[in-house]
Amino acid sequence: MANFPFVLITNIFFSLFHTTFSKVDSINLFQSISDGETLVSNEGIFKLGFFSPGTSKKRYLGIWYKNIPVQTVVWVANRCDPINDSSGLFRINSTGSLVLLYQNKSVVWSTSSFKKAQKPIAQLLDSGNLVLRDEEDTNLGTYLWQSFDYPSNIILPGMKIGWDMRTGLKRRVSAWKNTNDPCPGDLTFGVEFDPQLQTFPEPSLRKGSAKFHRIGPWNGLRLGGQLELRPNALYSFDYVYNNDEMYYTYNVKNKSLISIVVVNQLTSMCQRVTWIDADQTWRAQASLPRDYCDNYGICGANGICDITTSTSCQCLKGFKPKIHEKWNSMDWSEGCVRNNATSCQEKDKDKFVKLSGLKLPDTTYSWMNTSLNLKECEAKCLSNCSCMAYANTDIRGKGSGCVIWFGDLIDIRQIAGAGQDLYVRVIASELAKGDRDLMAVIIASVVAVVSGMFSAGYYIGRRTLKENNRRITPENGAREVDLELLLFDLSTIATATDNFSMNYKLGEGGFGPVYKGKLEDGEEIAVKRLSMTSRQGIDEFKNEAALIAKLQHRNLVKLLGCCIQGEEKLLVYEYMPNKSLDSFIFDQVRGELLDWPKRFQIICGITRGLLYLHHDSRLRIIHRDLKASNILLDTEMNPKISDFGMARVFGGDQLEGSTNRVMGTYGYMAPEYAYNGHFSIKSDVFSFGIMVLEIVSGKRISVFRPQRNSLTLTGYAWKLMKASREIELLDACLRDSYDSFQVLRCIHVGLLCVQQRPADRPSISSVVVMLGSESELPHPKKPSYFMETDLPQECSESPTSNHITMSVVGGR
Repeated sequence: MANFPFVLITNIFFSLFHTTFSKVDSINLFQSISDGETLVSNEGIFKLGFFSPGTSKKRYLGIWYKNIPVQTVVWVANRCDPINDSSGLFRINSTGSLVLLYQNKSVVWSTSSFKKAQKPIAQLLDSGNLVLRDEEDTNLGTYLWQSFDYPSNIILPGMKIGWDMRTGLKRRVSAWKNTNDPCPGDLTFGVEFDPQLQTFPEPSLRKGSAKFHRIGPWNGLRLGGQLELRPNALYSFDYVYNNDEMYYTYNVKNKSLISIVVVNQLTSMCQRVTWIDADQTWRAQASLPRDYCDNYGICGANGICDITTSTSCQCLKGFKPKIHEKWNSMDWSEGCVRNNATSCQEKDKDKFVKLSGLKLPDTTYSWMNTSLNLKECEAKCLSNCSCMAYANTDIRGKGSGCVIWFGDLIDIRQIAGAGQDLYVRVIASELAKGDRDLMAVIIASVVAVVSGMFSAGYYIGRRTLKENNRRITPENGAREVDLELLLFDLSTIATATDNFSMNYKLGEGGFGPVYKGKLEDGEEIAVKRLSMTSRQGIDEFKNEAALIAKLQHRNLVKLLGCCIQGEEKLLVYEYMPNKSLDSFIFDQVRGELLDWPKRFQIICGITRGLLYLHHDSRLRIIHRDLKASNILLDTEMNPKISDFGMARVFGGDQLEGSTNRVMGTYGYMAPEYAYNGHFSIKSDVFSFGIMVLEIVSGKRISVFRPQRNSLTLTGYAWKLMKASREIELLDACLRDSYDSFQVLRCIHVGLLCVQQRPADRPSISSVVVMLGSESELPHPKKPSYFMETDLPQECSESPTSNHITMSVVGGR
């Protein structure tokens, strides 16, 4: 069986079953399955029967794992046509089709096949595939119909995602609308391909009709846009393309491993999750989109996205920004255009520049021929004036096959260590200009070195320049990184903020005030000005600048640049018009603007940002100061994690660290960090749990007082859960908009995150699964800071009046 490398992850929709089922091994013309019976696979891996998802009472016919206590539905027949009672009947009718009947009369769902069987029989295979076959047919691999051809929201091992050219069948998966409704939402995953135009096939995620994320085409070894999809000891994968079929598929090498791929509407992700029997839970392993550059077409036409640079987007060689003003303000949507028009009709006027380490462009307007070599591919492209670029279709060995692109090149990104070569058409003079520029640089460098041998002043200047632009090293000893940022003049920022006028002040944190500003081109910015008396020194400042410059994700605030001039140290961010989360949830008037759907969206957005920091970015990053005031909201109330002044970078497999300089905000700080200086990803999980309880309740952890000298917010929530009265924690302004399941789920997850021992807290990847599933959760142990006396002294004192600005810094 051919295989396919989805190293992707997300939440699954689970359903709990409370019915005792009777077992059926197969059904034929004389048998049927009614509500309360199940069809079981040969080795008892899967069951098929009727179920009700989430809190819904509607009935669906589906398939789920038999021996996993967290019941996981992997396929649904009547996704958009539920049965309203328990009268459903599943059987084979007189024409040999599988039918789902309501009250034994009306057909709710049915199959169709081109061939009628003499003795039709339906079986559930141990792969999870429901098949209809002819019992007289000795070829067990021949099916009249199979559920694998009509997947729901989950890709099982051995399932094909792609096209059957003989029948025109397109196999793609689609997310459930929500946990109560398996009808397809607008998030779908499939293979983009036009067999008539011979385009280069590639898998993509779509939201509605718009592309949301491209994985990249198959390059002979893996799907080209994903570093993770290389051969490994757990999964085997393949791509098949012939006259009959074109599809991707994957298998697990160890049959005891249960690993599936899911598309999830809630998180807008495609994810791989694996069942961990020891923990009795599904664990997320990877997710798409992963980062900022995974957003489709982020750099516009003919641009390259590089997550390792501060500006993220660059134009291809021989191209320039279409609108310089927008490009300079980091709006790359208009993309790039050629510096000079190509001279297609003039011989030897056009050449190709080789770009390496790329995810190849969108293949919608491409043409492929696997029999051509690279030289023939170049000639083919050169002979067509519309051809913009070419590449190999297979990178194994010396490379083979040909794919060429027409028109603009869309959605290219740099992928260190996994990308491939792309040859882009440029006018010959562009290459010559590049050679001349390189020679000029070399000559200038030689002159500078020679001059330096005779000039003490030059030597001193070099030392000063080196000191001012020295590389910075994160506190944990991670590899040195260059401070690659847009450098603003102090005069520019002073003008933008009206010389740091109080009228422009947005707030003040422990390290200094933040001001709103407007640049000359009209772009609004937020300027963080390091206070002269702040305990954040140059190291913290550069740490924050270097970290955020390398981080690009839709749920992280974007750093535009910085300024280091004299005693001034300034960070320039994108402006968030709705300010911080705490300005809403702790305000009785503004709190009503955040109804429950928006609050739940914010919780999920924060988890996505943390998932990126902890697992999906190039280094594992611990924030160390997560709190509601460090969650900023954009115009659509999407959350963005901010303030990385105290963040730590972990390299390789490092999981925890310690410090003698404890910094953060009491109440949000995990106990092991507050008292002993130990921190890990579980420290961030603790802070996240506090925020979840605050978002649900509208109460601040530091000032919550249900009674004098009584429980803290965490203790109060835990006591309510013990009494099955959790809903009493809900903010009063949410009473008309809340979803009871989601609220109870968030409280439960929040309490799991604030448990005393780090080992008891879930990882953020598990939190992502928990929030989007119906799975049964473990009961949380007694939380940290249960009583006011559990809190550090500073947290029990009267709070400062300006809660937005309060960051407590303590030394150890």
